[in-house]
Amino acid sequence: MAAGGAPTNFQKEQMFGMAEKEMEYRVDIFNRLTQTCFDKCIANRHKEVELNMGENSCIDRCVSKYWQVTSLVGQLLGTLPKP
Repeated sequence: MAAGGAPTNFQKEQMFGMAEKEMEYRVDIFNRLTQTCFDKCIANRHKEVELNMGENSCIDRCVSKYWQVTSLVGQLLGTLPKP
């Protein structure tokens, strides 16, 4: 940081870039989660306007497992030694 504790323009750009990458990452995870769980849980023919109980339950389990695995992989990657 610059004198006085205020971030420099370069540091601000770096922080903005990191925030932008984080947002892209989160949007990508959400899109993959949505597509994966939709493909696994929703029938190809939509017979009803709303999700039935089986679809609802499947989606709940799918989302829960997806987040658990994503979290576990993130933790494991965080513990790898840096090259």
